Amino acid sequence: MIISALKSNNSGDQRSPIHKDTVKNLLDLGIEICFEESIGKGININDKTFEELGLKKYKREDCLKNSDLIITNQALHISELALMKKDSTVLGMVNPFSNKDFIIECSKKSVNLVSMEFIPRITRAQKMDVLSSQANLAGYVAVIEAAKHLSTALPMMMTAAGTLKPAKVFVIGVGVAGLQAIATAKRLGARVEAFDTRDVVEEQVKSLGAKFVKIDLGKTGETDQGYAKELTDEQINKQKELQAKVCQQSDIVITTAQLFGRPAPLLIDNRTIDKMKPGSVIFDMAVETGGNVEGSKVDQIIDRNGIKIIGISNLASQVSDHASLALSNNYNNWITDFFDKESQTINFDFQDEIINNSVLVYAGEIKNERFK
Repeated sequence: MIISALKSNNSGDQRSPIHKDTVKNLLDLGIEICFEESIGKGININDKTFEELGLKKYKREDCLKNSDLIITNQALHISELALMKKDSTVLGMVNPFSNKDFIIECSKKSVNLVSMEFIPRITRAQKMDVLSSQANLAGYVAVIEAAKHLSTALPMMMTAAGTLKPAKVFVIGVGVAGLQAIATAKRLGARVEAFDTRDVVEEQVKSLGAKFVKIDLGKTGETDQGYAKELTDEQINKQKELQAKVCQQSDIVITTAQLFGRPAPLLIDNRTIDKMKPGSVIFDMAVETGGNVEGSKVDQIIDRNGIKIIGISNLASQVSDHASLALSNNYNNWITDFFDKESQTINFDFQDEIINNSVLVYAGEIKNERFK
C-alpha cells in the first residue's frame, strides 16, 4: 500500500498531516509513505529529515496519481480527483458541510472519502478525534492571543508600587476548547468564570478552579455525541441578557459555542459590547462558522468603542508543530485500526461504528444520508 501526505490547500494552514515523531507506526506495517515536497515547512521539518526516516518525496501530482490513500488537512481541489486511481481513498479533515460538491465528485470518480470530522465520540475512537485534538490547542491559543491585546497583566501582582488586580476572564462554552481556555487562563493567574448550557459540566469547571455561572434556561442538554443541543430563540435571548452582566465585569471574554454542521449561534450583540469596559477583549473562536459575536470578522481585529473583537481562523495552526503531532496521531490511529496487514488494504467494514460514521463515500456510493 502507498500512502501520500499532502500539503494544505490553505496557505494559512501551517500544519502537516505527518510528523517525524509518528511515522514509525505506519512504516512498521510495511506501508510505503510518500509526501509532497516541503510538507514540513510550517513545522520546521525539512524534506531530508523525512527521507532519512524512509519516506519518499514527490511532487503533488505524482502523489495523487500513484497513491492508494491520501492524507490531507483540507479537501482537495475537485479537479485533483481526476488524477487519483479508482477505488483509492482520501482521508482527512474535509469540512464536509461546505464541500458537498467535492463529496459528489468523489462518488462519480469512485474515490473513497473518509471525513475525520465524523469520528463518533465513543471511547474507542478518542485517539482518532481530530476535532477534540485541535480544539484543545485552539483553546490554549485563544487565551494567549487575547492576553496579547489586553493592556493589563493576567495574574495578581503584589509589588512595592502597589497591588495589581488579576484580570477577569469569562469563557462561554465549556467543550474541549473551553476547558483548555479555562485551564490556560487559570495557569496564567486570571480569575476565571465560565458558562455552558449543559449543567453537567459545572463539576469540570470547578475542578479547574473556575467559577461556574448559572443561568436558568429551562430544559437544555447535550447530544449523544456530547455536543450542546441547539437552544430556542427564547433561550438564546435569555442567555444573552444574563451573561451580559458577567461580560460587563470581564477583561477578556472568550466564546467557543459552535453547532456541528450549522452556523454558530450569536451570543454577544452590540448592546452587550457597548456596556463593556474600554480596553476589554472579546475573542470569538467561532468566527469561521458565522461567529458568536456581532461584528466579528475572520482574521481581523475590530475596535468598537475601545473594545477589541478578535477573530482568528485556524487557531491550532498557531502552534503548528503540536497540532501536526496530534493530527498525525489521529490519522495514524484510524489507519492502523482498519489496516489489513496481510492484504495491505483498508478493511472497510461498515458493521464497525467508526467506519460507518466516518466513511462518506465508498465504491462510488455516498454512504451518509446527509450528503445524498
